[in-house]
Amino acid sequence: MVNRFTSVSTALTLKVVGIVLILSFLLDFLLLLFPFLPTDRAWQIGLATNLVDRGIVPLVGLGILFAGHWIESADSDRPPSLDLRFPSLVLASVLGLMFLLIFPLHLNNVNQAKNQTVTKINEDAEQAEKQLNNQLSQLQAQLNTEQGKAQLQQARNQTKAQLTEILKDEQKYKQALASPQVPPAIKEVLRKAKADPKELDKAIEQQTDIEGLRTQQISQVRQRKEEAEKQAKDNAWKSGLRTGISSLLLSIGYIIIGWTGLKGMGTLQSGPRKTPAPR
Repeated sequence: MVNRFTSVSTALTLKVVGIVLILSFLLDFLLLLFPFLPTDRAWQIGLATNLVDRGIVPLVGLGILFAGHWIESADSDRPPSLDLRFPSLVLASVLGLMFLLIFPLHLNNVNQAKNQTVTKINEDAEQAEKQLNNQLSQLQAQLNTEQGKAQLQQARNQTKAQLTEILKDEQKYKQALASPQVPPAIKEVLRKAKADPKELDKAIEQQTDIEGLRTQQISQVRQRKEEAEKQAKDNAWKSGLRTGISSLLLSIGYIIIGWTGLKGMGTLQSGPRKTPAPR
């Protein structure tokens, strides 16, 4: 009597746990639909990712639910008090189809989003290059005047005097190299000038050369563009691979459970074929 009560209690507990897991997923699914923006690609990607992340929950719930049903049916000749096999198998089949559809749709959405991001990065980089060229062209025009040339020469003399003072004092030189506030470019100039004093005039001239600045800054813009493109492609690849393969695996699991279960229940309900009696 005690064993029978224990088995009934265990079966009921497993069924309740399985139902709670399945219902919690369905509730999450309804909440994820809001705000409902079916034409928004970002919304579609977020929905697919969240559904796949939670997709294992109803799978575990189905397993626990059927385990409870098996314990109850194995320990009693009476029909189960709460037989949810058929609706559970139908739900598994529907979820299998849903995750099967998510697989290609998510890959396509991620690819389209990546293309949009790369296009935006290229447009921003082109705009930055245009602004940079305009600013440097204006600066070049100002420096071509007598006043501009005088100001440029004055700035070069001041920079040379400051760096020369640092190079003459070994303590200041070491402090400048160790200071995080000194730009790396200035530290590099100090190192080269320490080894060869002629490098100081050459470095100062390069730092104030408009064409050199144009080449350097445009190179930095293009480097940042390439890094942003690489990051966008890597993120798209990881998202598509992770969510896509997980969705495909979930669909296979649900389809096997749902379709084989429904086929088995159909066989049981139809019963064995009766052989006609011999005449």
